Amino acid sequence: MYVDLYEMFEQPWLCFRIFASQDSNIMPKILSIEELFRQFTHLPIVDVRSPSEYETGHIPGSTNIPLFSNNERAKVGTRYKQSGRENAVELGLEIVGPKLSDFVKQAKKVAQNKTLVLHCWRGGMRSASMAWLFETAGLDVYIIQSGYKAYRQFIRQCFARATKIFILGGYTGSGKTDILKELCDLGEQVIDLEGLANHKGSAFGGIGHKKQPTNEQFENNLAVVWQTLDLNRTIWIEDESISIGKVGVPDTLYRLMRKAPVLRVIVPKTERAKRLVDEYAGLEKAQLELAILHIKDRLGGLNTKLALDALEADNYKEVANITLTYYDKAYLKGLSKRNPELITELTVEKDDPDFTAKKIIEITSK
Repeated sequence: MYVDLYEMFEQPWLCFRIFASQDSNIMPKILSIEELFRQFTHLPIVDVRSPSEYETGHIPGSTNIPLFSNNERAKVGTRYKQSGRENAVELGLEIVGPKLSDFVKQAKKVAQNKTLVLHCWRGGMRSASMAWLFETAGLDVYIIQSGYKAYRQFIRQCFARATKIFILGGYTGSGKTDILKELCDLGEQVIDLEGLANHKGSAFGGIGHKKQPTNEQFENNLAVVWQTLDLNRTIWIEDESISIGKVGVPDTLYRLMRKAPVLRVIVPKTERAKRLVDEYAGLEKAQLELAILHIKDRLGGLNTKLALDALEADNYKEVANITLTYYDKAYLKGLSKRNPELITELTVEKDDPDFTAKKIIEITSK
């Protein structure tokens, strides 16, 4: 990544140097990020940053029409660094010129009633130039003021807003994700952090799941869910550490979660072990072995050996019992750091998410 490249292609006044024949009467409309979410969420969004920037993080639902490919962006940055601004602009023109027609075709496919919203990193040359091109081709274009940078700042501020969060806690294997789904079906507001992260949070949590999003994209996807919520009503979130696999819960939201009341579901260990066997027994042994080895320092040498031996013998119930011993201790350690006055316990005899969800609503409504 070249800082110089950002400086050159993120200065709005430079946009008029790309196309000498620009019509000064064609001026795209500037849209603040607040206006976007308040009035224009129905419009398609075009992200003109490079593919690598887009993959790192983008506004969910947006379409990438990059002004430069990753390789082209690097070449222009190198030219700028070695030969200065003018030479870099000339190279940019050489690269972009043959692609103008294709840019327009892509934009028209995306546009809704010939209208779209467009952005780059911070609302500079890339978005202004593409907006001029699309307006010239007959489209109605809005540019997001300060671009994707403004979007990132906006969503992180959203997570800091005071809300009625309620934490669903419980030992590993208690079926908390399924309980959340049942609460959702019963009309409760739910955020499934593990679903958004493609990870269950433990050393075994990534097995059988799709690749995790980048941390940036995880936050972006979370923001989409967050903006559908009524912040005057209770929001249920599973008790999580700040890290879920390789992604992290935004600091502002995590602080709210740690201060929130907890409903702790207590499910018998035999029921929890059975659930883990059902979830993991059909998965690749090699991945399960790696997960056991990942926590060997915390399991201890003997327990690690016993767990690996049980795995080799297809005794998944024993593997579950051994690993639960560690995870139960870890959970209680985390729970001990919470205010005990904010913890309510619900003991159930069976792993029955539907029944448990109804009991939770009954308890919390009081």
